[in-house]
Amino acid sequence: MTQFRQLSLGAFLMAGGHHIAAWRHPDVPADPLDFPAYKRVAQLAEAARFDALFVADSVAAPTDAIASQTSRSVYFEPLTLLSALSAVTERIGLISTVTTSYNEPYHVARKFASLDHLSGGRAGWNLVTSDAAAEAFNFGRDAHIPHAERYARAREFHRVVRGLWDSWADDAFVRDKASGQFYDPARLHVLDHVGDHFKVRGPLNVACSPQGRPVVVQAGSSETGRELAAETAEVVFTAQTSLASAQAFYADLKGRLAAFGRDEDDLRIMPGVFVVVGQSEGEAREKFEQFQELVEPEVGIALLGRMLGNFDLSGYPQDGPLPDLPLTENGQQSRQKLLTELAGNESLTLAQLGRRIAGGRGHYSLIGTPKQVADELQAWFEQRAADGFNVLVPHLPGGLEDFATQVVPELQRRGLFRTEYQGRTLREHLGLKRPGNEFFA
Repeated sequence: MTQFRQLSLGAFLMAGGHHIAAWRHPDVPADPLDFPAYKRVAQLAEAARFDALFVADSVAAPTDAIASQTSRSVYFEPLTLLSALSAVTERIGLISTVTTSYNEPYHVARKFASLDHLSGGRAGWNLVTSDAAAEAFNFGRDAHIPHAERYARAREFHRVVRGLWDSWADDAFVRDKASGQFYDPARLHVLDHVGDHFKVRGPLNVACSPQGRPVVVQAGSSETGRELAAETAEVVFTAQTSLASAQAFYADLKGRLAAFGRDEDDLRIMPGVFVVVGQSEGEAREKFEQFQELVEPEVGIALLGRMLGNFDLSGYPQDGPLPDLPLTENGQQSRQKLLTELAGNESLTLAQLGRRIAGGRGHYSLIGTPKQVADELQAWFEQRAADGFNVLVPHLPGGLEDFATQVVPELQRRGLFRTEYQGRTLREHLGLKRPGNEFFA
């Protein structure tokens, strides 16, 4: 190893698994609201000493022509799910996606502070700006918020949430029954924020977080997203398709930190990696093909259309090339660019590209033996392309069980991953320092 620390691992939880056709596999529970299945996965990841569970979210359900052929229309609200999982786990971190576009800062600050207390300091907030235009229609809008405005709102949103989390000093609550004093008024800060997007008085009605503040995660890789991450994020979840592109992203983002008075160790970069593992490479590929055979062409193309910026591609020939589509202002710009380049570089038809992303959705894919998978993860880690990985598996719980029982022991044998938890909080797992309160020494 050329780096002194060990890598971090997040277990990405998507109902049924990350493959678009996972729910059709005979080993996958068909009901995405099956809590015992989530409990099993969470405890499996904790037994393997993962840093965190990572739950994605959207506040809109797809209703297009092929929506009825996927399992993505219903799933648990993530903070409710993670609160339940906090009661059946002890150490593993609990990270949830919550959009800044269609929430209010006070709600988000209160919910994550509460989860941090419930879990004993294991909460993390994945700050996103919503790439699904359909979300707007559930919140009194006729159109999605433009990309630049979403990021301006997100920056101020984070500032307000952070200020609310710092409403109380660590020693504010004296709880002196004899004198009758519950808290020290001198150790309370009223935010009184007035900005372009929000007016929030405060204070927050939840005490200071057990880990100082919940960990802030960010997933945007556009130019605007990178700037926001360099300023606000402690973990970045990104999609990179090669070692070279991951190294370039890593160097760029780490290089931006100094402008915000931050050190390299203040930020962990964790690319997503889609993994299918088998005792032989042939077995792994056979497992993967079982899922690929379940992908109807129109389902893969519809998924592609959503990821490119909510384009309807149903009218284009399935055996033709990806049409020349503009990078939209309202979509997920970094993913649009990645998929457009992938289609051009490999001369993929529309159907081929849809099938290609059905599992990894643009993330780096590893299909092979435990040694082959570990070799690649080690190379990315040691060659400054990643500080860790969000592990995406085709199906749950089977895919995560394969990774936990086959790849994790290989990483442990190499000294790359922990064999026991050394701390109790998510910050301690990730090697992040406890932040000071910005209003109190």
